[in-house]
Amino acid sequence: MCISAAPAAFSETTLYTGRLRHPEHGLVHVLGYQNSAANLADGPNAMLLHIPALSMSRRNFVSVGGHRDLLSRMVEALTPAAAAGPALMDWMGAAPRSRVEVFEHGVYTVLLAGNAALIPAELYRVPPEKRPRLDPALLEFYAEHYPEHTFAVCCFDNAEAERAEPLVIRYEPHDPDLLVAPALDAHTGGPPDLDAQVPVDHWVVFGTDEAPDGWGEPVKYPGGLRHELRDLLPAAVTGKRCTGTLPNGDFAITHADLLREDLDAVRRIGPPR
Repeated sequence: MCISAAPAAFSETTLYTGRLRHPEHGLVHVLGYQNSAANLADGPNAMLLHIPALSMSRRNFVSVGGHRDLLSRMVEALTPAAAAGPALMDWMGAAPRSRVEVFEHGVYTVLLAGNAALIPAELYRVPPEKRPRLDPALLEFYAEHYPEHTFAVCCFDNAEAERAEPLVIRYEPHDPDLLVAPALDAHTGGPPDLDAQVPVDHWVVFGTDEAPDGWGEPVKYPGGLRHELRDLLPAAVTGKRCTGTLPNGDFAITHADLLREDLDAVRRIGPPR
Protein backbone atom coordinates (compact mmCIF):
# COMPACT_ATOMS: atom_id res chain seq x y z
CA MET A 1 0.00 0.00 0.00
CA CYS A 2 2.23 2.70 -1.37
CA ILE A 3 4.05 3.61 -4.56
CA SER A 4 7.41 2.00 -5.29
CA ALA A 5 10.10 2.93 -7.78
CA ALA A 6 10.41 -0.67 -8.99
CA PRO A 7 8.63 -3.98 -8.30
CA ALA A 8 8.29 -4.61 -4.57
CA ALA A 9 6.07 -6.34 -2.06
CA PHE A 10 4.82 -4.46 0.99
CA SER A 11 3.01 -6.08 3.91
CA GLU A 12 2.06 -5.44 7.54
CA THR A 13 1.38 -1.80 6.75
CA THR A 14 0.27 0.57 9.51
CA LEU A 15 -0.71 4.15 8.75
CA TYR A 16 -1.23 6.75 11.48
CA THR A 17 -2.38 10.31 10.94
CA GLY A 18 -3.16 12.75 13.72
CA ARG A 19 -3.73 16.42 14.50
CA LEU A 20 -2.44 18.39 17.47
CA ARG A 21 -1.39 21.80 18.67
CA HIS A 22 2.32 21.54 19.32
CA PRO A 23 3.81 23.76 22.07
CA GLU A 24 6.50 25.00 19.69
CA HIS A 25 5.22 24.50 16.13
CA GLY A 26 1.51 25.26 16.49
CA LEU A 27 -1.16 23.25 14.70
CA VAL A 28 0.45 20.32 12.93
CA HIS A 29 -0.48 16.99 11.43
CA VAL A 30 1.58 13.89 12.18
CA LEU A 31 2.10 10.99 9.78
CA GLY A 32 3.23 7.61 11.05
CA TYR A 33 4.13 4.93 8.51
CA GLN A 34 5.53 1.43 8.88
CA ASN A 35 5.59 -1.71 6.76
CA SER A 36 7.64 -4.71 5.78
CA ALA A 37 9.30 -4.20 2.41
CA ALA A 38 10.65 -6.84 0.05
CA ASN A 39 12.60 -5.52 -2.91
CA LEU A 40 11.68 -7.56 -6.02
CA ALA A 41 13.88 -5.52 -8.35
CA ASP A 42 17.40 -6.47 -9.42
CA GLY A 43 18.83 -3.27 -7.92
CA PRO A 44 17.91 -0.54 -5.43
CA ASN A 45 14.32 0.49 -4.86
CA ALA A 46 12.34 3.22 -3.11
CA MET A 47 9.02 3.83 -1.41
CA LEU A 48 7.48 7.17 -2.43
CA LEU A 49 5.16 9.12 -0.15
CA HIS A 50 3.30 12.25 -1.19
CA ILE A 51 2.63 14.42 1.85
CA PRO A 52 0.12 17.33 1.89
CA ALA A 53 2.62 19.65 3.57
CA LEU A 54 3.26 23.31 2.88
CA SER A 55 7.01 22.79 3.27
CA MET A 56 9.33 20.41 5.08
CA SER A 57 12.94 19.73 5.96
CA ARG A 58 14.78 16.81 7.51
CA ARG A 59 13.87 18.24 10.93
CA ASN A 60 10.26 17.22 10.24
CA PHE A 61 11.37 13.57 10.34
CA VAL A 62 11.46 12.61 14.02
CA SER A 63 13.63 9.68 15.10
CA VAL A 64 11.86 6.99 17.10
CA GLY A 65 15.12 6.25 18.90
CA GLY A 66 14.93 2.48 18.59
CA HIS A 67 11.27 2.28 19.65
CA ARG A 68 10.22 0.22 16.64
CA ASP A 69 6.90 -0.79 18.21
CA LEU A 70 5.23 2.64 18.54
CA LEU A 71 2.65 2.05 15.80
CA SER A 72 2.26 -1.57 16.89
CA ARG A 73 1.25 -0.28 20.31
CA MET A 74 -1.47 1.82 18.68
CA VAL A 75 -2.76 -1.23 16.84
CA GLU A 76 -2.66 -3.29 20.06
CA ALA A 77 -4.79 -0.63 21.76
CA LEU A 78 -7.41 -0.96 19.02
CA THR A 79 -7.40 -4.73 18.57
CA PRO A 80 -10.06 -5.63 21.17
CA ALA A 81 -12.41 -2.90 19.93
CA ALA A 82 -11.72 -3.67 16.27
CA ALA A 83 -12.58 -7.33 16.66
CA ALA A 84 -16.16 -6.41 17.53
CA GLY A 85 -16.57 -3.71 14.91
CA PRO A 86 -17.61 -3.92 11.25
CA ALA A 87 -14.94 -4.23 8.54
CA LEU A 88 -13.96 -1.08 6.69
CA MET A 89 -14.19 -2.05 2.90
CA ASP A 90 9.79 24.31 10.95
CA TRP A 91 7.62 26.01 8.81
CA MET A 92 10.02 27.55 11.41
CA GLY A 93 13.18 26.39 9.77
CA ALA A 94 11.38 24.49 7.03
CA ALA A 95 13.06 24.07 3.68
CA PRO A 96 11.91 26.17 0.70
CA ARG A 97 9.86 24.15 -1.77
CA SER A 98 12.66 24.42 -4.32
CA ARG A 99 15.19 22.77 -1.99
CA VAL A 100 16.05 19.07 -1.98
CA GLU A 101 17.53 17.30 1.05
CA VAL A 102 19.08 13.84 1.22
CA PHE A 103 19.61 12.22 4.62
CA GLU A 104 19.72 8.89 6.45
CA HIS A 105 16.70 7.87 8.50
CA GLY A 106 16.67 4.34 9.88
CA VAL A 107 16.99 1.80 7.06
CA TYR A 108 16.15 4.46 4.47
CA THR A 109 18.10 7.10 2.62
CA VAL A 110 15.44 9.80 2.21
CA LEU A 111 15.35 12.25 -0.66
CA LEU A 112 12.94 15.02 0.35
CA ALA A 113 11.69 17.40 -2.34
CA GLY A 114 8.99 20.05 -2.53
CA ASN A 115 8.64 19.55 -6.28
CA ALA A 116 8.64 16.21 -8.12
CA ALA A 117 10.48 17.77 -11.07
CA LEU A 118 13.55 18.31 -8.87
CA ILE A 119 13.99 14.65 -7.96
CA PRO A 120 15.87 13.23 -11.01
CA ALA A 121 18.71 15.76 -10.88
CA GLU A 122 19.33 15.04 -7.19
CA LEU A 123 19.33 11.24 -7.21
CA TYR A 124 23.13 11.22 -7.55
CA ARG A 125 23.24 12.25 -3.87
CA VAL A 126 21.75 8.90 -2.84
CA PRO A 127 24.43 6.21 -2.20
CA PRO A 128 24.77 3.92 -5.25
CA GLU A 129 23.68 0.82 -3.34
CA LYS A 130 20.33 2.49 -2.58
CA ARG A 131 19.91 4.70 -5.65
CA PRO A 132 16.74 3.71 -7.55
CA ARG A 133 15.85 4.29 -11.15
CA LEU A 134 12.67 6.35 -11.30
CA ASP A 135 10.26 6.05 -14.21
CA PRO A 136 9.86 9.51 -15.80
CA ALA A 137 6.15 8.74 -16.21
CA LEU A 138 5.79 8.36 -12.44
CA LEU A 139 7.41 11.73 -11.79
CA GLU A 140 5.26 13.32 -14.49
CA PHE A 141 2.21 11.87 -12.73
CA TYR A 142 3.26 13.45 -9.43
CA ALA A 143 4.06 16.80 -11.04
CA GLU A 144 0.67 16.90 -12.73
CA HIS A 145 -1.54 15.63 -9.93
CA TYR A 146 0.28 16.70 -6.72
CA PRO A 147 2.01 20.00 -7.57
CA GLU A 148 1.70 21.40 -4.03
CA HIS A 149 2.77 18.27 -2.14
CA THR A 150 6.11 17.37 -0.59
CA PHE A 151 7.68 14.09 -1.71
CA ALA A 152 9.66 11.66 0.42
CA VAL A 153 11.58 9.13 -1.68
CA CYS A 154 12.58 6.49 0.88
CA CYS A 155 15.37 4.51 -0.78
CA PHE A 156 16.30 0.97 0.24
CA ASP A 157 17.86 -2.24 -1.03
CA ASN A 158 16.80 -5.26 0.97
CA ALA A 159 16.16 -8.52 -0.82
CA GLU A 160 14.29 -9.99 2.14
CA ALA A 161 11.21 -8.52 3.78
CA GLU A 162 12.30 -6.26 6.58
CA ARG A 163 10.16 -4.56 9.21
CA ALA A 164 11.58 -1.05 9.15
CA GLU A 165 11.28 1.26 12.11
CA PRO A 166 8.30 3.63 11.87
CA LEU A 167 8.52 6.91 10.02
CA VAL A 168 7.16 9.71 12.21
CA ILE A 169 6.76 13.01 10.36
CA ARG A 170 5.26 16.26 11.57
CA TYR A 171 4.17 18.90 9.06
CA GLU A 172 2.04 21.97 8.48
CA PRO A 173 -0.89 20.70 6.40
CA HIS A 174 -2.60 22.27 3.42
CA ASP A 175 -5.96 21.84 5.18
CA PRO A 176 -5.81 21.62 8.99
CA ASP A 177 -9.34 20.18 9.14
CA LEU A 178 -8.77 17.27 6.74
CA LEU A 179 -6.54 14.42 7.87
CA VAL A 180 -5.04 12.53 4.92
CA ALA A 181 -3.00 9.33 5.01
CA PRO A 182 -1.07 8.65 1.77
CA ALA A 183 -2.20 5.25 0.51
CA LEU A 184 -2.18 5.50 -3.29
CA ASP A 185 -1.06 2.11 -4.56
CA ALA A 186 1.32 1.08 -7.37
CA HIS A 187 4.09 -1.51 -6.96
CA THR A 188 5.36 -1.79 -10.55
CA GLY A 189 7.51 1.32 -10.76
CA GLY A 190 5.07 3.10 -13.05
CA PRO A 191 2.36 5.64 -12.22
CA PRO A 192 -0.72 4.42 -10.33
CA ASP A 193 -4.00 3.66 -12.04
CA LEU A 194 -6.46 6.09 -10.46
CA ASP A 195 -9.43 4.04 -11.70
CA ALA A 196 -8.19 0.72 -10.30
CA GLN A 197 -9.60 -1.34 -7.48
CA VAL A 198 -6.68 -2.42 -5.30
CA PRO A 199 -6.31 -5.04 -2.55
CA VAL A 200 -5.73 -3.68 0.96
CA ASP A 201 -4.74 -5.35 4.21
CA HIS A 202 -3.46 -2.83 6.71
CA TRP A 203 -4.29 -0.71 9.74
CA VAL A 204 -5.39 2.92 9.46
CA VAL A 205 -5.15 4.73 12.80
CA PHE A 206 -6.15 8.29 13.79
CA GLY A 207 -5.55 10.60 16.75
CA THR A 208 -6.32 14.12 17.91
CA ASP A 209 -5.46 16.13 21.01
CA GLU A 210 -9.01 17.56 21.04
CA ALA A 211 -10.69 14.22 21.65
CA PRO A 212 -13.45 14.28 24.29
CA ASP A 213 -13.42 12.08 27.39
CA GLY A 214 -14.00 8.43 26.56
CA TRP A 215 -12.92 8.82 22.96
CA GLY A 216 -10.93 6.04 21.34
CA GLU A 217 -8.62 3.60 23.09
CA PRO A 218 -5.69 4.63 25.33
CA VAL A 219 -2.19 3.71 24.13
CA LYS A 220 0.52 2.39 26.44
CA TYR A 221 3.85 3.82 25.31
CA PRO A 222 7.27 2.68 26.52
CA GLY A 223 9.11 4.74 29.10
CA GLY A 224 12.03 6.93 28.19
CA LEU A 225 10.58 8.53 25.05
CA ARG A 226 12.26 11.79 24.14
CA HIS A 227 10.01 14.84 24.52
CA GLU A 228 10.40 15.65 20.83
CA LEU A 229 8.75 12.33 19.99
CA ARG A 230 6.31 12.02 22.90
CA ASP A 231 4.81 15.44 22.15
CA LEU A 232 3.67 14.11 18.76
CA LEU A 233 1.95 10.95 19.99
CA PRO A 234 -1.75 10.77 20.89
CA ALA A 235 -2.99 9.66 24.29
CA ALA A 236 -5.73 7.62 22.60
CA VAL A 237 -6.41 6.41 19.08
CA THR A 238 -9.23 5.17 16.91
CA GLY A 239 -9.10 3.25 13.67
CA LYS A 240 -9.62 -0.09 11.95
CA ARG A 241 -7.94 -2.80 9.96
CA CYS A 242 -8.88 -2.39 6.32
CA THR A 243 -9.11 -5.49 4.16
CA GLY A 244 -10.56 -6.51 0.84
CA THR A 245 -10.60 -4.35 -2.28
CA LEU A 246 -11.03 -0.58 -2.38
CA PRO A 247 -10.76 2.18 -4.98
CA ASN A 248 -7.18 3.37 -5.39
CA GLY A 249 -6.45 6.51 -3.39
CA ASP A 250 -5.52 8.03 -0.05
CA PHE A 251 -7.51 7.72 3.18
CA ALA A 252 -9.12 10.91 4.47
CA ILE A 253 -11.40 12.03 7.29
CA THR A 254 -12.47 15.47 8.45
CA HIS A 255 -11.47 16.50 11.95
CA ALA A 256 -15.13 17.02 12.84
CA ASP A 257 -15.95 13.42 11.89
CA LEU A 258 -12.87 12.21 13.75
CA LEU A 259 -14.02 13.95 16.94
CA ARG A 260 -17.33 12.09 16.58
CA GLU A 261 -15.31 8.89 16.06
CA ASP A 262 -17.34 8.32 12.91
CA LEU A 263 -15.12 5.84 11.07
CA ASP A 264 -17.82 5.34 8.45
CA ALA A 265 -16.84 8.84 7.29
CA VAL A 266 -13.34 7.68 6.29
CA ARG A 267 -13.15 7.85 2.51
CA ARG A 268 -10.71 7.19 -0.29
CA ILE A 269 -9.72 10.30 -2.20
CA GLY A 270 -7.74 10.89 -5.38
CA PRO A 271 -5.38 13.71 -6.27
CA PRO A 272 -6.50 17.25 -5.45
CA ARG A 273 -6.43 17.96 -9.19
